[in-house]
Amino acid sequence: MQNELETVTQLSGQLSQEEYLLLGMLILSLLVSLYLYSLFRKQKKQQMIAENKVEIFQKTFDVSQDPTLILSDKNEILYANRTMVKLFKLKRNFLTQKLSPIPQIKIKESWLPLDIMIEENKGAFKEHTLSFQQVDLRFEYEEGIPINLHLQRSEMKEKETKFCTIISIEDLRKEQEYVQGKHLHPVTKMPTEIQALHDIPILYSKIHLQNSKVALVLLHLDNLNMVRAIVGYEQANKILIKFTDYLQNIETELNLSSYHTFGNNFLLTISNINSSLAVISLVEEIQEQVALLYKMNEVRLHLTMSVGISIYPDSGTSRNLLDNTYKALYEAQKSGEGRIHIYIPDESKEDYDEFSLHNEMYSALKNNEFEVYYQPVFDAKTQKIVSAEALVRWVHPEHGIITPDVFITLMEKTGFIVELGHFVLEEVLKQQKRWELFQFKQIVIAINVASMELKIEDFIENVEQQLIHYKVNPELIRFEITENSALTNEGNIEKYLSKLQELGVGITLDDFGTGYNSFSYLQNFPGELLKIDRKLVDSIVTNKENQRIVKAMIELGHTLEMKVVVEGIENQRMSDLIVSYGCDYLQGYYFAKPVPVYEFQKLLYQEKEGV
Repeated sequence: MQNELETVTQLSGQLSQEEYLLLGMLILSLLVSLYLYSLFRKQKKQQMIAENKVEIFQKTFDVSQDPTLILSDKNEILYANRTMVKLFKLKRNFLTQKLSPIPQIKIKESWLPLDIMIEENKGAFKEHTLSFQQVDLRFEYEEGIPINLHLQRSEMKEKETKFCTIISIEDLRKEQEYVQGKHLHPVTKMPTEIQALHDIPILYSKIHLQNSKVALVLLHLDNLNMVRAIVGYEQANKILIKFTDYLQNIETELNLSSYHTFGNNFLLTISNINSSLAVISLVEEIQEQVALLYKMNEVRLHLTMSVGISIYPDSGTSRNLLDNTYKALYEAQKSGEGRIHIYIPDESKEDYDEFSLHNEMYSALKNNEFEVYYQPVFDAKTQKIVSAEALVRWVHPEHGIITPDVFITLMEKTGFIVELGHFVLEEVLKQQKRWELFQFKQIVIAINVASMELKIEDFIENVEQQLIHYKVNPELIRFEITENSALTNEGNIEKYLSKLQELGVGITLDDFGTGYNSFSYLQNFPGELLKIDRKLVDSIVTNKENQRIVKAMIELGHTLEMKVVVEGIENQRMSDLIVSYGCDYLQGYYFAKPVPVYEFQKLLYQEKEGV
């Protein structure tokens, strides 16, 4: 075009006036054509941009999970995304076709056709989106679908202004399926602990309307994990399902609700009970059914169940009832398989906040709040101190002295027991060194070892390094390992204890009589001392059976060439009886309580001076 104009300009000097006029008209025509062409290109570009935007928006809506529909005022379909096509079952070539059939929306208790609903609410959603939450949508003769419905009025400017209705739907079925899935156990399809936490407050709200008690019962299938290892995952799940069927069968009859909280644990909520005896009777019946629950190839698998129970108001306030039920289950499991424990608050014992104590443990160790007490052990014949047991007390700035029965279990659960064990070993070695320097009587100090400490890889190495550092004779240190700890770590226990013996320290099997050790196991136990548990001694004066058991244990220890100490001696009659059985050493409050180191030193000094 530019070249043509230059040519015309060059020729213009050679033309007449008429020809020049024609040339001007030609130039004007070319300029108009050029302008119109540029306008066409611009419009074409804007149209392409608009079409691209429409395509982008359409693709955006098409991938949306929320069904979207645009209807004209004549109820004609102007747009529907893929999820809407599927939800409304739209046929091919649905664009510009009238929506049919018309879905119905349930608002409150009435079903209203969508087109009538739109017509009646046009004024309400002309400027703002109108939303209907938690309503149902259905087509004729079909079941309702839970949805959230959103309506928006919009203008379309073509030859004349038209209006359309944008309909957006949230299908709530997936959300409900997700919530329901979380509230039902995947294997047994029983309500889970999430559902229980929703239901229990409702149960509590009815407590004051009834003149009766409410119980929460936690059931734990003790040896199901072992059974699972024997018969396999699938068969173990069948056991869970069979147990679930049994619980659901007794629900209506016994006015209870059951939940599969997690793993091998089940929760029962029982209302309208009159006494704890009724709950125990029910639990014992369930235990009997569990024992008969499963047979494989005509061989019945032995199953037991531990139970923790909390009863309102006997076990505390409703706010703490579920927590107390878990505490009760923990106590039941500590006593062995198949045990039942009801949580009863001990009014004589201070109610410590376990969470606070746990948070304070580390600072307590740093601030020297833990103190080692010593309880003497006496020779049964001479009544002289031959050794002592190191016991920990927590001198708390707020609560005063906290005894081990409060904090040791918590420390074992949290793993802090390992740190405490390091502290006790170091304190005992320091004290042994002081007694050596000040020429006190050299006696063996026994230190309790938790099962968790035995599992620490550097446990033996740490003991050896501490002995070398403080230059203490290893024969003056003895480690007491409970019978249950020895059983728990049976695979490695002999290796650990043998290495300790190689260092020169002594080994005691503590709390003997509470576990299930076999004679062959005791024969191989690398220790020199048996300590008989105080539970067997508590009633020994009046209990003939316990007398026979303790006497037999002392004889067994001697047969295995081990010395025997009996703890828990509370009076002269107990002492005389135990001595008559040939026991080697005695320990108990009758002789001396656990005391701080300065008081223990007084005992050593008085014995030396013959006071």
